Formats: sequence, structure tokens, C-alpha cells
Amino acid sequence: MRIGLICPYSLTIPGGVQGQVLGLARSLRALGHQVRVLGPCDGPPPDAGVTPLGSSVPAAANGSVAPLAPDPSAQLRTIRALRDEDFDVVHLHEPIAPGPTMTALLFAPAPLVGTFHAAGESAAYKYLGWGLKRMARRLGRRVAVSPDAADLARAALGGDYELLFNGVEVERFARGPSHPTDRPTIFFLGRHEPRKGLEVLLAALSDLPEDARLWVGGDGPQTAELQARHHADRRIEWLGRISDEERAARMRGATVYCSPSVRGESFGMVLLEAMAAGCALVASDLDGHRNVATDGTDALLTPVGDAPALAKALRRVLDEAPLRERLVAGGRRRADELSMTHLAERYTEIYREVMVRS
Repeated sequence: MRIGLICPYSLTIPGGVQGQVLGLARSLRALGHQVRVLGPCDGPPPDAGVTPLGSSVPAAANGSVAPLAPDPSAQLRTIRALRDEDFDVVHLHEPIAPGPTMTALLFAPAPLVGTFHAAGESAAYKYLGWGLKRMARRLGRRVAVSPDAADLARAALGGDYELLFNGVEVERFARGPSHPTDRPTIFFLGRHEPRKGLEVLLAALSDLPEDARLWVGGDGPQTAELQARHHADRRIEWLGRISDEERAARMRGATVYCSPSVRGESFGMVLLEAMAAGCALVASDLDGHRNVATDGTDALLTPVGDAPALAKALRRVLDEAPLRERLVAGGRRRADELSMTHLAERYTEIYREVMVRS
């Protein structure tokens, strides 16, 4: 089968949707399919199977910044690639995002599958819903990665949605070297913006032992402010943006991964990656995190925005080896359940069903 996967966000900028698209492409190829990924790139393509559609521009989205490519040149490249590649099926991630996916929704000559990732709020749904509903009828099948994502899309577009959680490439995170550390270590990775809750974690650090270390990956609009506020705390190591390889190595090496987000999480993908890497989890009790983790089984979930409760949970995982081992074992089982291989197999079935009906 010749499959086109289209991502609206820059494939060279880390992000949950981008990671899912590239990981799904690798797993589909492992099943014997010919797969091409189309998307914006702000630099060299991250994979040999990527067709770059131009550079992105930052756009506000759901309390964050999305690297989109809505310019006419990117749309012309999208139309040309769809014509030249002659795909059997085209899979759109975030079908109504401005840029290549929306263009493909209008012009792709092949059967279409759409996966909806966003939860929370969407300006496109709010202001263009009446027109988008007509466009969405071109989709042969609609998939959502979480109940919240399905609710958001259904409210604006109508239609039926199959729920398929995101997948994790288990081997990519479970195998390989661990980043060394000589003390109990907490790892955070994400954009430094209010919704990700890094300031909650930094506040919790004051209640943690002096020998604890915190690795902070990523950057964002709060980076300079938070670094200035906590410059005296030598337990914090500010990593900046890191490669996918370092991301996995630090997950394998850390004692606990912490995701203290306060809102806007459709699916806790980074939690699933940490589970596959064999890292214990502490996270805020958001709907998006509960899609992945179960409190007491494979993670400790704490009230949103509650720094003292977060500190208490982190201390328990750092101090109690039996608890930590139980969470790690539960996490590995959960990662196996949600492996990218299983997801690719289900999407293959969907592609065939859509092709038969077209």
C-alpha cells in the first residue's frame, strides 16, 4: 500500500503530533508499506521519507505556539506532491489545521483518513465551523486520540469518531544507554509556558531533599524568568532543547519523570514514552494524563497546580523503592498495550476499509 501521512506542524520542531506522524510512518514501513510524510520543515528533513513543504511560522494555539505553514507556496508544494506521489490513501493529522492538511482535505485525489489530536479550544472550529463541516465530509474515516479530542471535533464538525490512543515506539525508548546520574533525579521535558506547569514543579522542589537533582529539558517564553528566579538552586540542570536520542537516554536514566501540566493536554504522550523507558511517573491529575496513566498502578497523579502534593508524591517515589518498582512494572505493561506497532496495524485495517468504500 502507498500511504501519505500529512502533518500540519514543522517536523523539525519537537511536538506530540510530529512525533506521532514520524513514528507511525516508521511502523507502517516495518509492516511492508510504502510511506511518505509531507509537512513543513525548518531545516533538513528529520527522516529520509519526508517531503518538506516549506518553513513554518509560529501561530497561537490552545495556550501554546504551533509551527504552521499556511502560506501559498506550501499549499502549492502540497498539491504537487499529492499529484506526483499517487498515494493509495492519504492520512491527515489535524485535518482542519491551516496549511497542508486543510489543502489536502480539499485537493487530495485519494481516499482520506483524518486523525484529530487537539483538545480544549480551537479558533478554527470556533470561527470556521460551518465551512469546515462541509470540508470534513471528504474524510472517509475519522479518528480521535482521546475522548476530549473527539468531543471537540464532534461539537464543531459532527460525525462519528473511532477512539485510537496515540502509540509509542517501545523499542526506541526501552533499548539503549542511560544518561548517567549519581543521585535521585527528576526529569521534566516540555515547552516552558504556563500550561505545562514547570513553575509548579520548581515550587515543589523546595520541599525535596538536598541531594535530589532536576533535569529541565526544553525552552519557551518562561525560560529566562524561571532561570532568574531559581538561579541559586544548584540542583537544577537546564538542558535546553535536546535530541530524541538524549530524550530517551535521560528517561532511562532518571529516577522519576514528572509532568505537572495544568491544562491543555489531549493525550499524555510523554508519559507513555517514560513508561516505555522504564521510568517511574508522577503527573498532574488531568483528563489527558488519565488517558494514559492510572493512579497507583503505573503513576502517581496529584491535584492540578498543587505544589505541596506534587512534592509529597515525588518524595515517595524517590524514597520508596518498592513503590517505584511497582510503578515501573505497571508502566511497561501499559506501554506494551499502546505500542506503535499495534496502532499501525489498526490504521492499516482502516486504510483498507476506506479504499474499498471509495
